[in-house]
Amino acid sequence: MRSSFLRAITAASLLTTTAAAPAVADNLGAALVGGLLGGVIVNEVNKNKRRTVVRSSSVSSATRAHNRETQTALNYFGFSAGTPDGVLGRRSREATRQYQMFMGFPQSGNLTQYERDYLVTSYNRALTGGTQVAKAMQSPQGIRSILKVWHGAPAGNSGGFGYAGLPIEVSNAVDEIAAAGDPTGDQLLQRTGFMQLADLNDDGRNDYLIDTSAAGIPYWCNSGGASCTVMVFASTPQGYERNDFTAGNITTADFTCTRGECDRTEAQGTTLAAAPAPQPVPTAPVPQGGTVLASGGSQSGLSGIQLFATPAAPVASLTSHCSKVSLLTSSNGGYMTVSSITDPELALGEQFCLARSYAINNGETLVASLQGVTSAQVDAQCDQFGPALKPYVAQLSSGDSSAVAASMQKFVLQSNMSVEQLKNTAQICLFSGYRRDNMDVALGASLLLVGLGQQPYAELIGHHLALGFGSSVDFNRAQGWYKAAVTALESGAEPVFAPGQPERVALVKAASTGLTQPSLPKPVQASSGGAALPTFGSNN
Repeated sequence: MRSSFLRAITAASLLTTTAAAPAVADNLGAALVGGLLGGVIVNEVNKNKRRTVVRSSSVSSATRAHNRETQTALNYFGFSAGTPDGVLGRRSREATRQYQMFMGFPQSGNLTQYERDYLVTSYNRALTGGTQVAKAMQSPQGIRSILKVWHGAPAGNSGGFGYAGLPIEVSNAVDEIAAAGDPTGDQLLQRTGFMQLADLNDDGRNDYLIDTSAAGIPYWCNSGGASCTVMVFASTPQGYERNDFTAGNITTADFTCTRGECDRTEAQGTTLAAAPAPQPVPTAPVPQGGTVLASGGSQSGLSGIQLFATPAAPVASLTSHCSKVSLLTSSNGGYMTVSSITDPELALGEQFCLARSYAINNGETLVASLQGVTSAQVDAQCDQFGPALKPYVAQLSSGDSSAVAASMQKFVLQSNMSVEQLKNTAQICLFSGYRRDNMDVALGASLLLVGLGQQPYAELIGHHLALGFGSSVDFNRAQGWYKAAVTALESGAEPVFAPGQPERVALVKAASTGLTQPSLPKPVQASSGGAALPTFGSNN
């Protein structure tokens, strides 16, 4: 890996350098690494290396990575496995027994494949956050209580949970519907339009609507099939109350609920009285908030009532997107695999959010090793990282992956900083960018890591281009970055995301190819009303 990196650096040095590149590199060196992060990181890393006792072991690097992932997950949920060193010793076995006892598994001290998969998957899911995770952190048992919530066991005063963390009342209804036909409950939850979510009683919690017409089971519909049973579950302090209706072509907008009781909103014809002749209306001032009011006139028929102009579209939030992906993944029964890709875009979204979680976790570990540096200082320094690398991020929309990577290699040569300084700083700023939804910082950090020869990080740039976070959507340019990461991993590069899942490389390869090849599955289109997708309110 080192020799190939040096060859790449040598090749890059032969390329013509722009006048702006040295200035950008010098500015970053003075403002970012030289000022705070660089020296502190290198000093702390070196001190940590001196403290480390190296033990010989026959354990392979892949097994160590797999074990470190397990130890990290155990520590996260409060089962102390010690430093994640990849060696499952006495302390790790004791932590495993504690986890098994908490979950009600046999206390062998050795994880079965299922026990380990559930632990690590729950850890990755918890890192994306959400309402359930926040509530778990405030419970007497702490974050580990989420393990029982997601496993379907009762937690606290909850009524219990079933499929994918659904309330037990909703889960039982899914089983009841499935019992009258061929689809299983898991298959029903994957059908577009079968389940819709909204806060129907304004209590800040999700309510659930099940439309049995999407189940394709005649038992739940009338003889003509025009109307089918609709179940609305409204949240109450005691659990969820079920309300049954018979209807067709409905959405959550067709229902209103007061606590646990729900009614269908019937459309009523409205007759408008004749409006008086419009009078001249003075021009309205612009409010202090900056929202422009449209002037009402005779052509509007609203007799001088002033209308708010359409607000600007909000900037896409990766944090919000990952919360939605997490819910869809849970509803689908888990992550997509190579053999079960039905929607390449969602499959890549799952892997993007998983990689983001690993980047955040790795950065947190690095920041924790620093002494005398606060999170606010780290964020402030990384905020200079985005503008410094913005010229390179801008190249993503016009240059191919090899050309942009070559530009980043020139930056490395001209930065007057060591590779170790740049690498550790980039990893910390990658964490800072993703944690705060600052895509300029995150993309700049990803590009720098690729320029340093860390090719597996090219996957992140592919995700940004494919899904449109921090850049415009460009499936074709994303392919070059995905290919760079996949080729490196297939050639033996050490994985930086989910190292214990070797099949992940094939999944990213297949899903990214599916974006541009018509013969492969394409993203599933939403229903015409768009009501089949869950929505997230400010309180969810």
